[in-house]
Amino acid sequence: MKILIVGGGKVIYFLCRTFVSKGYIVTVINRDHDECVRLSRRLKVTVVHGDGSDPQILEEAGAFTANAILAITPNDEDNLVICQLADLQFHIPRTLALVNDPDNEEVFRQLGIKTALSTTYILSSLIEQRASFDEITNLIPVGEGKVNVMELLLNENSPVVGQTLRDIAMPENSLVAVILRDDETIVPRGATVLQSADRLIVMTLPENYSQVLKKLTGESE
Repeated sequence: MKILIVGGGKVIYFLCRTFVSKGYIVTVINRDHDECVRLSRRLKVTVVHGDGSDPQILEEAGAFTANAILAITPNDEDNLVICQLADLQFHIPRTLALVNDPDNEEVFRQLGIKTALSTTYILSSLIEQRASFDEITNLIPVGEGKVNVMELLLNENSPVVGQTLRDIAMPENSLVAVILRDDETIVPRGATVLQSADRLIVMTLPENYSQVLKKLTGESE
């Protein structure tokens, strides 16, 4: 896979290092000449000095043969233009734009950006939800924050302990996907009985996670 990355900063270095380790062909477009020199010396990537919102620069970087482009500059307007050019002019099949201002996320999608990622929204949601409940040991937003996958610990006071899954009226759009019990991993069925000290891998939508937690733990925000 050939990936174009437009942007700068430390995150670029780590992204490039990760992609290269997976065998991807990576090209970076960066406006900062000194940073371009540093990246080319430290990583086995192609580095193009220039403005990634310039069609000529994108073409020089190999946009016509790229499989994906990541526009992760600190400027939302640049990220929008880069992805629009990548889609409409160069027909790059996968485009991802970083949205620094979460208020712009929906605007990006309305303007045809296939994936608009608001790290501000995802991080704030993750911190808020993780800080609210001691029972949550892991909480990961996936699908641009549209789905939460969490690991939830049941204790002896949890209202669902001793019940089968079929007897628990789970909120809509939620699922107990896996149970971790001692050294055993269980894919549960309706007859599975929940026990104290079970760790549940639960999938929810962001808007109903608090209902799910109240149902399983008895606590609410």
